[in-house]
Amino acid sequence: MRYLKSLNKYLWKYRWRFLLGIVFIVLSNYFRILAPQVTGYVVNLAEKQNITSDSTNNISPARRAQTEKRDSANYDILVRKFISKINETKPSFNKKIFICGITLLILALISGFFTFLMRQTIIVMSRHIEYDQKNAVYTHYQKLHANFYKTHSTGDLMNRIAEDVSRVRMYTGPAMMYLINLLAGIGFSLFFMLRKDALLSLYVLTPLPILAITIYYVNTIIHKKSERIQALLSSLTTNAQESYSGIRVIKSYVQEKAMLRVFDTNSEDYRKNATNLAKVESVYFPSMGLMIGLSTLLTIMIGGLYVIYGKHNTDLGTVTEFVIYITMLTFPVSAIGWVASMIQRAAASQKRLNEFLDTVPEIRNPPSPIIKKFEGNISFKNVEFIYPNTGIHALKNFNLHIEKGQKIAIIGRTGSGKTTVAQLLLRMYDPDKGNIDIDGTDLKQLDLQDLRKQISYVPQDVFLFSDTVTNNIRFGVENADDKMVQKAAQYASVEKEIQGFSEKYETMIGERGVTLSGGQKQRISIARALIKDPEIVIFDDCLSAVDTKTEKEIIENLYNYLQHKTAIIITHRIFSMFNFDNIIVMDDGKIVETGTHLQLLARNGYYTYLYEQQQQEKEEDVQS
Repeated sequence: MRYLKSLNKYLWKYRWRFLLGIVFIVLSNYFRILAPQVTGYVVNLAEKQNITSDSTNNISPARRAQTEKRDSANYDILVRKFISKINETKPSFNKKIFICGITLLILALISGFFTFLMRQTIIVMSRHIEYDQKNAVYTHYQKLHANFYKTHSTGDLMNRIAEDVSRVRMYTGPAMMYLINLLAGIGFSLFFMLRKDALLSLYVLTPLPILAITIYYVNTIIHKKSERIQALLSSLTTNAQESYSGIRVIKSYVQEKAMLRVFDTNSEDYRKNATNLAKVESVYFPSMGLMIGLSTLLTIMIGGLYVIYGKHNTDLGTVTEFVIYITMLTFPVSAIGWVASMIQRAAASQKRLNEFLDTVPEIRNPPSPIIKKFEGNISFKNVEFIYPNTGIHALKNFNLHIEKGQKIAIIGRTGSGKTTVAQLLLRMYDPDKGNIDIDGTDLKQLDLQDLRKQISYVPQDVFLFSDTVTNNIRFGVENADDKMVQKAAQYASVEKEIQGFSEKYETMIGERGVTLSGGQKQRISIARALIKDPEIVIFDDCLSAVDTKTEKEIIENLYNYLQHKTAIIITHRIFSMFNFDNIIVMDDGKIVETGTHLQLLARNGYYTYLYEQQQQEKEEDVQS
């Protein structure tokens, strides 16, 4: 239950709706509990009518009057007033029965009305809490650092925000409603039962402590199994999500059966555990039914013996009331197991949610963030960085100064640390040692969102949303009009192809851009970066999927677009036609050479080796 304490802030937020719900629950049970008393009064009326018509009966009128007065004193005040009103008018027996029947109907309608209001407050409150909690989880997900997403699967994240939040809603809605309902129902029933006949109440309620012990024992098992099931469901969701996302690879390698075997194994494990939990939960309802049945049997047997032998002044009305009380207790008592199960499942789910909600983002805004317009001066000073999840030493004593408006190329083999430069500049990670400045201000002092808004970044792994071409291009600019979208597409050399689409700019792109070619995806991603019109632009190996002719066209367009902007182009290929102010050659996390294209070729070093290797590959491609 300690994990569910984090929900108290939501209960406080909707406290008036919650309190009204409690009031409606109490009123619903109050009017329902009056029915057994009216019914008991009717049975006693019938008994008296029978006694009056039976000449052999030896019960004196004085005793009958005394019994009637005693019975009436044990009723609720409203029932006493109702009986008093009937007795004042002195109607016939048939009319009394008719009035009592109408009264029972009215009580049922009133109780049903408050039950409706009860659901409208408590259940609706749980939906509001579900909405707030999903937003809170999603917001927190967005704040978490990049390394978090490298160590947690997408399927698990989706399962927590969907399945786990839904199970928590069952606690804030149905579980709470039924818990308060059963407490009110049991409370009212026990109060009037003990008030009517304390000894008979103790007899008929004897099975209930056994039921409580059963519930406690089974709840412990349910809690453990619920945690296991939720973990298995996350694995199953992850398995399915990866299969759907990688369906082209699966089909290409003819691995449908292999993936099905993996899914079937995970699904079977989940099925077995869920079935075992269902078996454990199935113990509840037969146990409840047995205990309630025993209580009813004890009521009829002991109460009947009291009536037969005239003990404890027990009459048929009392026995009838107790039978109805026990019947009314059937659902509240049987719901104990159901409510306990929901609470245990919710606790297990909230524990999983808290694991993420309590995760503190490694990349956070400073207490007093600085917001400033960037000019484009960038400086890396003795930067060291090791990836926390792999231990790879990506940058070693990295020093780089970029002046406003310069065009810088960072070249090197895969794993040389090129992409890490971009990741650090965007504050996806913080360096382990050294500082990174923009216009003389440390990145850690800048407002995080403002920093990323003022830098356009085209990632190595292109990601497009399942939306229109237009919405994908203007993703980072809220008020971008169609002219801005088209201009960005022209700079990215993708405008002609978009015009050839069936719906042009309103064409829907499949999930992750699955309907487009690799080159089209890269160029739309470039257009998305250019439309922001920032002072700093970073391109991370974003032309690997385009042909030489298109590459030349894009570079020419970029050269014009980037005239007065600071640009960092990260690539493993050498763009000899682009006039870079400086070329940084990296290897094993270090800068091994710097200079212009001609200067580096003249040195006949590592850059020259890369250039010659590239030229040789081009010649082989032409020959083939």
